[in-house]
Amino acid sequence: MSVAAAARRVLAGIAGGRLARLPVTVRFWDGSTLEAQTPGAPVVIAAQPEAVRQLLHSPDQLGLARAWVDGSLSVDGDLEDVLVHRTEFDGVTLSPVDRLRIAATAARIAGPRVLAPPPIPAIEASLNGGRHSLLRDRAAVRHHYDVSNDFYRLLLGPSMVYSCAYFADGDDTLEAAQERKLDLICRKLGLAPGDRLLDIGCGWGSLLLHAATHYGVHGVGVTLSEPQAQLAQARAREQRLEDRVEVRVADYRELTGRSFDKIASVGMYEHVGLSELDGYARTVREMLRPGGLFLNHGIARLASVQPTSDTFISRYVFPDGELHPVSDLMLAMQHAELEIRDVESLREHYPITLRRWLDNLSAHHDQAVAMVGDQRDRAWQLYMLGSAQAFEAGEITVYQVLVTRPDGPHGLPLDRAELLARIPDMLESGA
Repeated sequence: MSVAAAARRVLAGIAGGRLARLPVTVRFWDGSTLEAQTPGAPVVIAAQPEAVRQLLHSPDQLGLARAWVDGSLSVDGDLEDVLVHRTEFDGVTLSPVDRLRIAATAARIAGPRVLAPPPIPAIEASLNGGRHSLLRDRAAVRHHYDVSNDFYRLLLGPSMVYSCAYFADGDDTLEAAQERKLDLICRKLGLAPGDRLLDIGCGWGSLLLHAATHYGVHGVGVTLSEPQAQLAQARAREQRLEDRVEVRVADYRELTGRSFDKIASVGMYEHVGLSELDGYARTVREMLRPGGLFLNHGIARLASVQPTSDTFISRYVFPDGELHPVSDLMLAMQHAELEIRDVESLREHYPITLRRWLDNLSAHHDQAVAMVGDQRDRAWQLYMLGSAQAFEAGEITVYQVLVTRPDGPHGLPLDRAELLARIPDMLESGA
């Protein structure tokens, strides 16, 4: 019996037959094919029994992800055509009897070795210690960001900004849209010469450098990634801004006794965790001068139900990362006696950004693989394309939330249009 015929028989007899109605065609290592319901459906290739082995031991998103990352599962054509079906089997569960039937069939078509636990791809995160402790958070962040500065330069382009850009229209270059996003943050914060700016999770320093160059601020940035900090410091020296830009390898919770006029957190709070949001907001308030402004730019869930923590993203991309409805963040800000002044959704901007990053990765594919290996290249393709589709479908979004410490004058204009249009003379003149 062919692998496809055996698979067809077992799928028809489990989970009420739901798994037998496949939205994709599957081609197995023996050349047999399990056809989709719809002609012309995308083709998934299980080129090795290892793909079945991964799914047998983790019959969920994680098993599929491991098979994709280790290369035993691939796609004939465009991965996007497969990922549009990513929620097709949500809610399907396997009973113990179902799993026994699958195991017996797998052993018959792929040999008894398939019953042994499969090797886990080398790039999968494995963290120790208390969740969101200083040591574990440091390890989680470094798993993602300490990959290679050169790899991120290929991926992100010269802006070196790893958060969604702000497009005037779809024809904008990525670099122009990232510059516009940096300036949007500076304008919302009302930055002025001499302001003390803190950038929590400063990455490679792009916001600090923009703010120091165009707005005359003195900036401090913190990151948990030493390679990021080293490159940010080098960029500051190259631009002769080392007297106005300081970058430290530190957790935001380790900053004590410092006071800032303005604080930004861009693409960082996703690492904080729901249990730590109140502490995060209190820490920001303690570091903000009376009347100071804080802008939080971060991804949020639109659904209120917390997803499982054992996902592809949590194992391969952002370990311990958590997405919450924006209301959770706003409630934490209120608990810390911070006043919410402005909220803006940038959801439509993120899929454009992710697709531009994917274009960069595709254009430099061989270089990227040479830098970080095939497993990470495959993981990043899956993560960015799946994320783009999730933003487009309204499953996740991204917000900028502007708050003030209300025990002093904040200086915000009465008209929100004026807030977004307020560009200092120094920026207009290119100073």
